[in-house]
Amino acid sequence: MRGWRPGVRASSLAALMTRSTWLTLAAMALLALCLAAAERFGNEYQVRLLHNVAVFITLAVSYHLINGVCGQLHLGPNAFITLGAYTAALLTLTPAEKAATFLLTPLIWPLREVSLPLAPALLAGGLVAAGFGVLTGFPVFRVRGDYLAIVTLGFGEVVRVAANNLQGLTNGPLGLKGLHPLDSLWWSWGVAGLTVLVVHRLKNSSFGRAMQAIREDETAARAMGVDAFRHLMLAYVLSAFFFGVGGGLLAHLITTISPGLFSFFLTFQLLIIIVVGGLGSTTGAVLSAVFFTLAGEWLRVVEEPRQVFGLMVPGIPGLRLVIFSLLLLLVILFFRRGLLGRREFSWAALGAWLSGGRRSKSRG
Repeated sequence: MRGWRPGVRASSLAALMTRSTWLTLAAMALLALCLAAAERFGNEYQVRLLHNVAVFITLAVSYHLINGVCGQLHLGPNAFITLGAYTAALLTLTPAEKAATFLLTPLIWPLREVSLPLAPALLAGGLVAAGFGVLTGFPVFRVRGDYLAIVTLGFGEVVRVAANNLQGLTNGPLGLKGLHPLDSLWWSWGVAGLTVLVVHRLKNSSFGRAMQAIREDETAARAMGVDAFRHLMLAYVLSAFFFGVGGGLLAHLITTISPGLFSFFLTFQLLIIIVVGGLGSTTGAVLSAVFFTLAGEWLRVVEEPRQVFGLMVPGIPGLRLVIFSLLLLLVILFFRRGLLGRREFSWAALGAWLSGGRRSKSRG
């Protein structure tokens, strides 16, 4: 082909990849500096809010893997979050704290004698959730569509009811109290970053492309030789693992857990987050998780009494949820596929957008 210079094209591609890598590293360094500054100079409320953002990023991106990438309506993430939360909580409490907590029925052996640091406890929570994912994956993926949603919803309710009745394991409705709080932002944000990295790399791999093919047309994917059960099980178990780790972080963030905390409302929150962000977009799940967490806190001001133009306006309980619902309604009406649809962030796209904006200004 005339005018084609492979050497120049290859060097330009290498330069672009190098530039993207450096920009990514710079962004990660900036985030690390912001977290270090927040941990050193931020107050307790600000640090807790950042923890909350990171935990919901972990949960939303995990949920996005099975619902957005694979296109399966999974309504049972609260089950795996419950398993991870209780496992991590039981493993980090000391034997004396367990004896003081389990007053009606003693905790079963050997859990009453075991006490672990946070890192292995979180790993154990993820592995327990992943193990239950393997066990439930076989019956779950015998069905599709609405039936799959009903089966996973039922599994979530079974786990919640079990947690409410197994006094010798979960302390029943009394729950677990006095958990050691997260002492560093690096725990929550480190897990969130790892979750985003793993899901993003998986989505862009051959496994991820097969999962997206299943989402678009499972029959056609099977005809092309894709093992649908194998790929769906991979996504299901991997998301269950990160749900479990996220549940362990959530338990140590709020330091008190009970079965009522892990109702279907938690699943519903995550479902709204990934739908608003854009089903199929990891970037959308991250941005939507940040928006939901921060907006839920900032809108609390509308429920407090305030003086406006010399008049005292009383706070209206529940107004925060009304405004939040209206914002969600506007997003759904004007962004039918979510804020980002299936688009992902890239430095090249950002550069093209910025250069397009500069060209339009220069023309004006």
